[in-house]
Order: sequence, then C-alpha cells, then structure tokens
Amino acid sequence: MTDRVHTGSRERQRYFDVEPRPQRITEGGIVLLVGKPPGDLHGEYQATWRVEGPVVLTDAQARIALLGAATVPQNNIIFDDTKPPIEIRATLDTTGLSVGSWTVFLELEPVGTGIERPAACGESDPIEIAQPPLAAGDDVSVTLRRPTPPPTDDQTLWVAIRNSTNALGYDRYVDFVDRVGCQERGSWDGFRGGHSRSHIALPFPGVERYRLLKATTEAFVMIYCRTFREVFRNVDVAEESARLDRTVDVAELEREFRRYLVDVPDGRGGELDVLPYLGIIRRKLGDVAVVGRDDDHERTDLCFGILAEKLTRPVLIELIWSYWMERAGLVRTLDAINWRFQNRPPAYPGRDPLASMEVEPLRPLSSLLWGIQRDQGHLLTAEQRNLEYAHAYGTQIAQPSRRVADNRNRFMAAFHNLLSECLDFYEQSDNTVIIPNAFNVLNGLKETHLLLTQGAANLYGEMPSATRQEMLMQQYLLGRPEVREFLPSRIMVDLPEGWMDAVDVMNRIQGWSDVSAMHYRDLAVFGEQLLLSIRFGEWPGVSNADQAAHWATYFRQEVQQYCHSLGAVQGHAPRRSPARPANGYATRQPSYQAFRG
Repeated sequence: MTDRVHTGSRERQRYFDVEPRPQRITEGGIVLLVGKPPGDLHGEYQATWRVEGPVVLTDAQARIALLGAATVPQNNIIFDDTKPPIEIRATLDTTGLSVGSWTVFLELEPVGTGIERPAACGESDPIEIAQPPLAAGDDVSVTLRRPTPPPTDDQTLWVAIRNSTNALGYDRYVDFVDRVGCQERGSWDGFRGGHSRSHIALPFPGVERYRLLKATTEAFVMIYCRTFREVFRNVDVAEESARLDRTVDVAELEREFRRYLVDVPDGRGGELDVLPYLGIIRRKLGDVAVVGRDDDHERTDLCFGILAEKLTRPVLIELIWSYWMERAGLVRTLDAINWRFQNRPPAYPGRDPLASMEVEPLRPLSSLLWGIQRDQGHLLTAEQRNLEYAHAYGTQIAQPSRRVADNRNRFMAAFHNLLSECLDFYEQSDNTVIIPNAFNVLNGLKETHLLLTQGAANLYGEMPSATRQEMLMQQYLLGRPEVREFLPSRIMVDLPEGWMDAVDVMNRIQGWSDVSAMHYRDLAVFGEQLLLSIRFGEWPGVSNADQAAHWATYFRQEVQQYCHSLGAVQGHAPRRSPARPANGYATRQPSYQAFRG
C-alpha cells in the first residue's frame, strides 16, 4: 500500500490490492475478488468496480460481469476507525469474456463535505482467462493442410513463360498497332508517310498501309517474344505469390532465375548463361562455335555456328497456338472475306452465303485486303503449316497432298495422358486425408518432353514467329469495325477478343462449326504455355516428384481450362469414371473421353 501525490481537493490518494481467487481460470468460471482498503479510512465512500481486458466492455457488460457481487458495485460503504478493517468482496463471472488477461479495479471516492479525506483505488493482479477444455458434444472446426514441398528454381522459368506469352496477347497487340502505326486510335491516317523507314518493301504499289501493318506486327513479335529475362519487370507479384504459395517479389524472382541458369562455354574462352536444357544441347554441339555476339558484327563466319541469341534468349512461341487458331477458322474466315471482296466465287461447290452481302463496308480496308492478296507469295501456305503441325505434334488441319516425312503420331496421346494424370493429381490434392503422389505426372512430363524435342528442329527457325505474325494480322483485320459492319454479329454476346465475333458469324453462316472461337483461343493460349514449360524444362533429368507437383499446381488453371475447352471443341462434356484407389482410399477422378482408352 502506497501514498501518491494527487492534485485537487484531495492531497493524497491511497492504493491497495484486490486479490483474485483464483488468479487463473477457464472461460465461464467465477472469480472471487477481495479488496482490502487501508485501515485509516473513515467516513462514507462510494465503491465502484471496473474491469479492463483485451476488449473494451461497455458499462452494461461490466455490470453483468460483476453480478452476484457480495458488495454491490455502485454502493456506499461507511468506514468506522473504531472497528476492525473491512473487506470488500465481489464475484467476477467470466462467461462471455474474451480469452486473455483481465484486471479488476475498485475505486473508493469520499462522499459528503467537510474534512478533506483521501480517495483510494484498488487493483488486482492480472486474471488469466483460458479457453475451456473440449467436452462431449462440442462443435470443433478442424482444417487439414499438408506441408508445401520446398520451392525449386525452375518455378521462375514458368513465371517467365506465362508472362511472356501473355505479353503477345491480342489486346496488347491491338494497342501496340494503334499506338505505333496510327496517330489517332482507330484511324489509318498514321500509316501514310512518317513510317516509310520500315525495312519491309513490297514489289507492288497501292498497299502502303498493308506494308506498314506488316512491319509493325513484325516489330511487335520481335519485341515481346524475346523479353525472356526482362519479363520479370512487369510480373504481377500478387498473382505469382498466390500461384507459388509463397510471397515473392521481382528481385527474388530474378535471383532465383539466375541460380537456375547454367554456364556453358562459348568456344572462344568465354561463357554464356543458358537454361539447363539448352546447356545440354550446347554441350552436344561443343565443336560448333557460338556466333552472333555483340563483338561479331564484323566477322565473316556468321554463316555457320550457333547463334548466341538462340541460346540466351530463346523464342517463347509455340506452334500449337497457330494450330488451334487455324482450327477455330481464323484463316479461312479472312480468306472468305477476301474472296468476296475480289468478287471471286468460293473454292467449294454450292452457293456462297456471302454473295448477297454488300462489300461497301470493307472499302476502307481495301489497301489491306489487296495487300494480303498480292503478298501471297511471301506468306506461308496452308500445306506448309499443315506439314509442320504433323512434324511437331502429329496432328493436321487437313489431309496433306503428299506423304509426311516425319509424323509425331504419339505426341497427342502422351500430352493427353499427362493432362489426365494432372486431373487425378488435383483430385487427390483436394482430399486432405490423401498425400498425392506426382510420380505419374513426372513420367508424363518426361514422355511429352522427349516427343516435343524430337520435332523441335524446325521450331528453332522462323516457322512459329512467322505464323504468329500472319495470324495476329488476321486477328487485327477481323477485329476492325468495318468487318463487324460487313458481318453483323451478336453485339450482346460477351466475347473476350474482338476478332472472335467475325469468326463465329462466318462459321455459323458457312455451316463450318457451331463451337465458339473462345474455346479455341483458350486451347491456343494455355496449350502454348503448357508446352513451352515442358519443352524448355530439363524434365528427363528430374527424379524428384515434388518438382512435378509444383508444375502441376502452378499450371492448375491452365490444365483445367485446356481440358474443359477440349471437351467443348470435341463435343462431349466431362464424365466421371472409377479410378484406382490412392493410399487405401477409393477415389473417383474427373475424366475426358479424349484422355482415356
């Protein structure tokens, strides 16, 4: 008990202890509070109890907590110095109080006038309120969460691939063309003069706008498909942190990616930082010099060797994107419009559905349409693309006119088997009582990687980038308002990209297909990302199934969306079929007919 100086009508305030019995109790118990005021108090005092803890109680809540007090909280007490010191008692009901530390105060204020008397304040030691033990019938919320395997450095490769391919998207391309090629958005006046410095020259007049569109498209693809290391600058760190199940930033991604790269000799005493897969290729070609470096501009042996840029900045474009775009009807839609604009009959028998449509709305695009027609000798033919699809993936748009020399017949089966194993893995992952095994996913990645690399020779040339440039131009033209006026579309249908309306209308009126181009777009975009991550990963040398589990988890959205779109394109919905038991638990897996059998 101590004295403390107090300013006011009272010169001193007395402090005393309030003893809690017990000092630690579970929620819902009763605590006896015993206050022992100093014995020299005399006269009438007003007693007030106060409770403080982790949360603030209102006056009403405090009164409820102190109900059953032996001395009523708001009551006057008379101290008589001729009698023994008294004890002030109260009970604290902890029902409803938060778990934590609580303190009870007893304030004694003198009542009446006359002789100045000191006030007194009592304070208890902290009262610890604990969680009550579980009892029979209690509802308990339990969440199971399996530990996440340690991260691997190749995860940054997937981040780079996904963000680099997204940078080549339709919306960014349209913005690039309108910003670079046009003075005013939506106007082609910017393609006159001022941009004639383009290195592309066509041997026929009257198609200046087409020439500049072609040059702009080439520049766009060259800029965004080779930003292999710079891609981390524009990464969405919040989304990537969610995908990787850990917090990352741009600096950390760049550090992990540098650790993932390997050093290979360039044949001239120096070294190059390349992907582990490309490092293996470089070691196989150790007798071939690396050319095309910054100091090679005056060398005369550039005609033979490995281009340094092919090793350090590989092109992140996959031909499967063009395959699915062609399957959507992108190419033949623009061909049909161009044939109608030239007043040519269709290449197939029967009446042309476009014959009754007036071509006047297409007049502002005449330079572009005539440019495409006159430039046919410099564009890839349908047969060239078809043969390349067969060489890379064993699939074709149409039966080729000649025999395919090297057909990758087993690729699609291996790829679809990998997707099926991923679906099984996701089903097991969602069941928290099962520890999923990604060993089958890892084997699927290895098999798909080997088949991809067997058909990779031509893909290191210009085929993927050339087809991407041509089809981006076709998308841009089909997304123009002039084409929308020529082919009236359903305005209220919300398609994600502007060119899809024209393709859907053409497919419908020609009777080619009733599947929306949106599904083919998803197959193209997500298929490209999946195959690039498989192609450039060093999967044959991986023996840890956790690495495959990371891949399947990171690309879960892409795998599931690809499977759904494939089912929509092939005309069947997902079905469920019995699958093998996993860890003693019988499970049923989502399945697609294309993946089974």
